[in-house]
Amino acid sequence: MSSDIVLPGQPIPIPRGPIPQVGSGVYSRDGTVRASLIGVPSYAGSTLEIKRTRPRPPAPNSVVLGSVTRLSPLQAVVSINVVDGVPLPAGEEFTSVIRVQDVRATEKDKVKIADCFRGGDVVRGLVLSLGDARSYYVTTARNDLGVIFATSEAGATMEPVSWQEMRCPKTGKIEKRKCAKPEGM
Repeated sequence: MSSDIVLPGQPIPIPRGPIPQVGSGVYSRDGTVRASLIGVPSYAGSTLEIKRTRPRPPAPNSVVLGSVTRLSPLQAVVSINVVDGVPLPAGEEFTSVIRVQDVRATEKDKVKIADCFRGGDVVRGLVLSLGDARSYYVTTARNDLGVIFATSEAGATMEPVSWQEMRCPKTGKIEKRKCAKPEGM
C-alpha cells in the first residue's frame, strides 16, 4: 500500500487478491473501492480505511497558511486557514498578526508592511505565540516563509523572481512582496 494521499471519489489501488472490507472513509461502487475522505488509505486487519484528521488550533511553532485580510503600517492581519497541513473547516478560521518586526530576520527597521504583503495574498508563516485575546503572533522571518500565492493588479497569478519581488506574467510588472522560497529549491 503506497502512502499517497487520495481525494474523495478517487479510486484506491488495491493489490491483487480479494477486495478488502471497506471501513470508515472508504466505499465501494461498481466493484471499485473509492475514498470518501482526504487522507492516506491504510489497513486495519482485513479492513481498508482512511482515518479522519482532526484540525487542531495553532500552537507555538505550528506552520500555518492564511490570507492577508487587512494591512496597517505596523502589521498585517492574516486569517489562518491551514494549521500544520490540516485545513480548518469553513467558518472556523483563526486570526493572526504579522508585526513589522516579525516580517524578516535582518534589517527589521527598514521593513514596510505595504512592500511585503497585499490584501488577498496567501502567506506561509510560523506561529510565535498565542498573542493577545484576539489573535496569534506569526512570523515570516525564515527563507521558507512569506507570500506563496499572490494576484497582480491585472488579475494574474504572480511568479516570484527574488525573495522580495514578484512579476505579473500578463503585464511583466514587478511588485514588491516578502516571498517564501519555493519548496524543493
